[in-house]
Amino acid sequence: MKMECGYHVRISGSVAICSVNTVSRIGVVVIVYTGGSFDLFHRGHVRLLKQCRDLEGGSNRVIVSLNTDEFIEQFKGMAPVCSFDERKEVLESCRYVDAVIPNIGATDSKPAILQARPDVVAIGSDWAPPRDYHAQMMFTAEWLEEQQIRLVFLNRTEGVSSSELRDRSTRQQDNLRNTTTS
Repeated sequence: MKMECGYHVRISGSVAICSVNTVSRIGVVVIVYTGGSFDLFHRGHVRLLKQCRDLEGGSNRVIVSLNTDEFIEQFKGMAPVCSFDERKEVLESCRYVDAVIPNIGATDSKPAILQARPDVVAIGSDWAPPRDYHAQMMFTAEWLEEQQIRLVFLNRTEGVSSSELRDRSTRQQDNLRNTTTS
């Protein structure tokens, strides 16, 4: 529904969620969308989600688009350690997350973004230029502008990633095997 003041209002449960072109209006709940695999949930994930919550004053609603197991295997060449349902449950238990939706578009993020109807798409700074995040997600800056969505790059936590944790675990298992067979 469109109100005379220019806000687009949706009702979610008992909360009115206003979508506006600018995210810095006082008293307006801003919908922040982020997405990813979130396999082997770690402090870098927590910090990203907290930054999503804290954008523009901290009264945001954070929606996470979670990659499916099939997409992760196709995109990364290996299955996730944790299943979609396991990763979804962990995300839903995080106090900075309001909702988790499946990434229904795989490499095309537009369907999930349209489902979430965010004011802001927030991603880690590791995707900032010169990397082409728009091409990776299969949308353009113009498409985001048409949807009245801002793209925000958030500080990435250095020194931690699910890949690094997976490698660390493998090294520890190898060391354990080597010490028990010696």
